[in-house]
Amino acid sequence: MLDHVERMTGLMPVKIRQKVEPLLEALSILQEVKNPSVLGNLLPSFGRGFVLQLGRRDEATHMPASHSARFDWDYSSDFPEMRELYRRAKQNQWDSEVDVDWSVDVDPLNPEVPLLPDEFLDLSVAENYGVKLSATESRRFKKDVASWILSQFLHGEQGALYAAAQVTESVEWVDGKLYGATQVMDEGRHVESFHRYIDQKLEKLYVINDNLFTIIDALMTDSRWDMKFLGMQIMVEGLALGAFGVIYRFTEEPLLKEMLRYVILDEARHVHYGVLALGDHITQRLSEKERREREDWVFEIALLMRERFMFWEVYEEWFAHKLTRKQWRECVNEMPGMREFRQVMFSRLIPNLRQIGLLSERMLEHYDEAGLLKYASGASALEMTEQEFLDALDDDHADELTEQLV
Repeated sequence: MLDHVERMTGLMPVKIRQKVEPLLEALSILQEVKNPSVLGNLLPSFGRGFVLQLGRRDEATHMPASHSARFDWDYSSDFPEMRELYRRAKQNQWDSEVDVDWSVDVDPLNPEVPLLPDEFLDLSVAENYGVKLSATESRRFKKDVASWILSQFLHGEQGALYAAAQVTESVEWVDGKLYGATQVMDEGRHVESFHRYIDQKLEKLYVINDNLFTIIDALMTDSRWDMKFLGMQIMVEGLALGAFGVIYRFTEEPLLKEMLRYVILDEARHVHYGVLALGDHITQRLSEKERREREDWVFEIALLMRERFMFWEVYEEWFAHKLTRKQWRECVNEMPGMREFRQVMFSRLIPNLRQIGLLSERMLEHYDEAGLLKYASGASALEMTEQEFLDALDDDHADELTEQLV
C-alpha cells in the first residue's frame, strides 16, 4: 500500500509532495519495526520525534525523565576492570581550548583540502534523474553534507552527556560511578568541540534529525539504567564511533582530523565501559523474559539506524524540487562513503552485542537475514584498546583495520 502511494507522489505538485513524503517516510519506519513490544515502547518517542517534530520546533526541547539514583556508602573498589578504565580516562583527559589548534584556517570550499573527497559523496545515480551539479555547486553540497553530519554528531553528544549523567547516578558500582564522571566530562568536551568547529569553521548548524531525536527521547525517558546503557553506550556511541572513524579516515582537513582523533580515543573507552557494565548484568542478572526483550529492542534499533543516515535536511534544501524521497534514498545508498559508513559502523556494533550476550541463537537468523551477521566475528570493545582502534584507522594500518573489523 505504501509503495503504491509513494509511486503516486511522483505525480503530485512539488509543494504537496514535500508535505506528503515525510509522512510516508515516518509510516515506512513504523512498518519496519516488526516486534509489537518494541513498537509500543518506541511509539511515544516516535510521535514526539516524527509527528510533532519537537526537535525542529524551538531552540530547546523538554523530555520527561525518571530514574532512581543509587548511593553507595561503602566506597570500596568493586570492579577492577572498570577501575583500570577510570585510570586510563584520567590520564587521557584533554582540553579542547589548549590541545586542539583552532588557529588552523578552514576553507570548507577549498578543493585542495576537502572535508570529504569526491568519491565519498558520488552523485552519479542522481544524474540518472537529470540532476547535475557544477564544480562550485558540488563543493557547496559537500560542505553542507559535512555540516549535517557534524551537526548530528553534536546533537548525539548532547544526548550522550545527559544519558551519562543519569547513568552515573544509577549504576551500582562505585568504580562505575567514578568512570561515569569522566565520561560526563568527555561528553561536555565533545559538545564544546563539535559546536565550536561547526560555528566557527562551517558556520552552518542543522537541526537534529527526527530519527536521532526519537532514539534519544526513548533513552532519556526510560527509567531502567541498563536500557540507557544499552541504547547510549552500545548502540548510539558504538555506531558513532564507527562513523567518527570513517570521517577520520576520509577527511583531508587537518583541524577536523585532529579533533576527531581526540574524540575517538574517548568514545572507544565509552563503548568499553558499556560492554564491561552490561556483560554479567545481561547474562546473569536478567530474567529470560527481560533478556529477550533487550535482544528484540537492539535488533529493531539496529535496523532503524542502518538506513537512516539519509541527510534529509540537506535533501530538502537541494533536491526536494527535483527528486522524490525514494529517488534520494537510492542515491544515498549507492554513495561509496555511505556504504563504508554502514560497514564500519556495524562492524563495531555487532561484536559488542555478541560480547554482552545479546546475540543468542534465537537472534542469529534475524541478523543473518538483515545482512549483519557477517560482522559478528570481529573484535569487541574488550579486545581492542582505544589506541589500537585509532591505530587501525590510520592509512598505514588499512590492512589491519580490515582484518580486525570485518
